[in-house]
Amino acid sequence: MRAEIGEQPAALRRTIDALLPRIPELEGLAGETRQVLFIARGSSDNAAVYGRYLVESRAGRLATLAAPSIATTYRRRLDLDGVLAVAISQSGKTEEIVETMEWAAACGARTVAVTNGAGSPLAEAAEVALLTEAGDEIAVPATKTYTTQLAALAVLGLGLGAGADAGDLRRVPDEVARVIELTEASEQLPGIVEELAAVPGAVVSGRGIAFGTALELALKIKEACYLHAMGLSYADLLHGPIAVVDDQTPALLVAAESGPTLPGTIALAERVRGAGARAYGIGGGSGLAAACSRALPGPSLPEWVAPLGLIVPGQLLVEALARRLGVDPDVPRGLNKVTQTG
Repeated sequence: MRAEIGEQPAALRRTIDALLPRIPELEGLAGETRQVLFIARGSSDNAAVYGRYLVESRAGRLATLAAPSIATTYRRRLDLDGVLAVAISQSGKTEEIVETMEWAAACGARTVAVTNGAGSPLAEAAEVALLTEAGDEIAVPATKTYTTQLAALAVLGLGLGAGADAGDLRRVPDEVARVIELTEASEQLPGIVEELAAVPGAVVSGRGIAFGTALELALKIKEACYLHAMGLSYADLLHGPIAVVDDQTPALLVAAESGPTLPGTIALAERVRGAGARAYGIGGGSGLAAACSRALPGPSLPEWVAPLGLIVPGQLLVEALARRLGVDPDVPRGLNKVTQTG
């Protein structure tokens, strides 16, 4: 896992270089559709949450996450005319995702696949396949396959009309390399690891474009460290679950260094600390760092591409925490690289 975290700058650069020239194909699909349906599971589903917020906030198109059981279990036909179905799978071999995308096409949708599996069933079945260039990923927890999926979705957003500068995306690989270096050199990382190793779990929160990062970090803590971790939008957290935050349940808060959700994230950190609990920041610039008990640096990127680097300090934290707890993060118990669901 640690080696594959370090491979992300190169994997992102290859993926971005390969996919930016595909924007005209996506623009063609954009002209024939009006909304987006994301089809995914696991880490890919967290990538889809990023895609949803990006498409809605920057491209002005309604986007939603599919419930694959409608296709695979209930077998209910829907009217998907005018819908762009975007299926996301690292391997491209998860039968449920392939079947759901084929169902969407039969219901009238146009289809795009985002996958690291060239020649996979998902790539072969889609009208347009955005192939990520992560290379082989051996560790079970997704790292470079996840961040390259985000890169592919950023390209999708540009193709669907997001008002953004592709130059921001091209800066991502260098920023990820910088974040890896800063996180590993951080004096804060060992303290966060020791403090998390002493508690049964944590709340992980972010909002808007950073929400998918919070969900992905919570998933990584659960699957690689065997700790309870609840990923929530800070808006939902304030509606009741904040009651679980105490001296045994700290909060990890993620945010881009700018954007409309940053003030709320800072306010949440202050509230958590005011309640006597610890708040750990990831990203959010100096404002979030000052409001938190401890903090890790995030990428210096605009909000729309910040999640491509924002998850990286969390990945390094999880890898170090797993080893501190005596867990091999590469092969979490009960998990396989490809998960089949019905």
